[in-house]
Amino acid sequence: MSYNLFLLAFVLGITGAFQYGLQVSIINSPAEYIKTFICKTWLKRYGSPLSTEMITLMWSFIVSIYSIGGLLGSSSAGYLSVRFGRKKAMLFANIPALLGAALMGLSRLCGSFEMIIAGRLFSGVCGGLALNIHIMYAGECAPRKLRGLIAITASTSIAAGKFVGFALGLREVLGVEALWPILLAANALPALVQLLTLPFFPDSPRYLLIDKKDKEGCIKAVKQLWGDGDHMAEIDDMTSEQKAIRGEKAKSVWDLLRDRAVRWQLITLFLVVSCMQLMGANVVYSYVYSIFTKAGIPPDQTHYVSLGVGTTEILSTVLCGFLIERAGRKTLLWKNYTVMALALGLLTVTLSLQDSFFWIPYCSVALVFIFIMSFGIGPAGVLCPLLTEIFIQSYRPAAYVFNGVTNWIQLFILGLSFPFIVEGLGNFCFIIFLTYCLSMAIFVFLVLPETKGKTMLQVMEDFNRLNYRGKKGQAVLQQSNCSVMTKL
Repeated sequence: MSYNLFLLAFVLGITGAFQYGLQVSIINSPAEYIKTFICKTWLKRYGSPLSTEMITLMWSFIVSIYSIGGLLGSSSAGYLSVRFGRKKAMLFANIPALLGAALMGLSRLCGSFEMIIAGRLFSGVCGGLALNIHIMYAGECAPRKLRGLIAITASTSIAAGKFVGFALGLREVLGVEALWPILLAANALPALVQLLTLPFFPDSPRYLLIDKKDKEGCIKAVKQLWGDGDHMAEIDDMTSEQKAIRGEKAKSVWDLLRDRAVRWQLITLFLVVSCMQLMGANVVYSYVYSIFTKAGIPPDQTHYVSLGVGTTEILSTVLCGFLIERAGRKTLLWKNYTVMALALGLLTVTLSLQDSFFWIPYCSVALVFIFIMSFGIGPAGVLCPLLTEIFIQSYRPAAYVFNGVTNWIQLFILGLSFPFIVEGLGNFCFIIFLTYCLSMAIFVFLVLPETKGKTMLQVMEDFNRLNYRGKKGQAVLQQSNCSVMTKL
């Protein structure tokens, strides 16, 4: 196997999932500096100070508009990936990244906090588009035996982006008042690196063969990415999938919602993949500082705790990469969902008893790390290849659009409602996320087929047993299979 495939996964991660993780974490450190800049700018312009409520509102808008940009970016991923190909769509995602970095980096020099808002919007467009294209591109470029490992690099890139964002935000690096514009513009560097390196790699072999019907281009891409071995079995699988979809063009989201042939794939997509925000990972992260403070870590040292948490997430996703082709997707998912549910339940108890015994805070710390490790080994890692594997080529772009849109909407809604949920429920807010994790453990164990080592058509056949249950359904399935065999 050529190293080019792993180099491609690295280059994709630089602007793909890495940008998402970077933007999620990098905005926290300069919060007070940006608020001060808004106050000074407003006072200089209008001669009157801003109220505390208006400052809070503007800051909330700066944070949440990233989700609006992500929604716009993810909704365009399907069209751009089909119209221009995975490679060109990925290169295009760097344009809003550079534009956003320029706006935010020059905002203080121009005396405009509106430039920060616009920059966050463009950065969100990059995050929404690049994250979807990254996972799709990486999954389609990998051979069957490495599909899980290569796709999981997206999850590792997100974790690495979070870690780098936290590290850059430290006072010893860029987390001081004089350097916050440079901190916000840091995403320009990975965007430039990808613009210079990605053109040397081929487009997705599966896209070239199935969508563009370019078999020579597909074989050339396979040799460049996988080496000079015998890969005809993999190419034959792609050819079979091309014939099975009967020359149909890429489906729309509306087709995805109404087509019986992908009904249970859509249900799985929505429940297991698109509702990732309901796992409670962001909620646990928000409690990290208070949990570690209770355990005796000084408040001025809590920023360094984020680096430890980020390192744990990176290592757990790397571990998932080694386990996924051995244990399988289904096993890793349901077992780690169960562990996450148990950790959330016990965390609810320990946070409620935080002041009762001296050793309780240390239990909370241990549960946080157990939750993060289970999240990385299970859902965070496994769901990256799963989305590519459960849909055939014609439905895949629409599935990514649906997943991206629902995820960004949930992120926006949860970001607005979470403070009120915490205020109303306190430590018991974990019960909501515990219920979801436990429900998904049961769903995955009882319903989800194993996709490890299977072709896309074999996975489709497994889902057909769910999509076409009953005598009437079997008759429709047999008629469809006959039509496919005629095409073959």
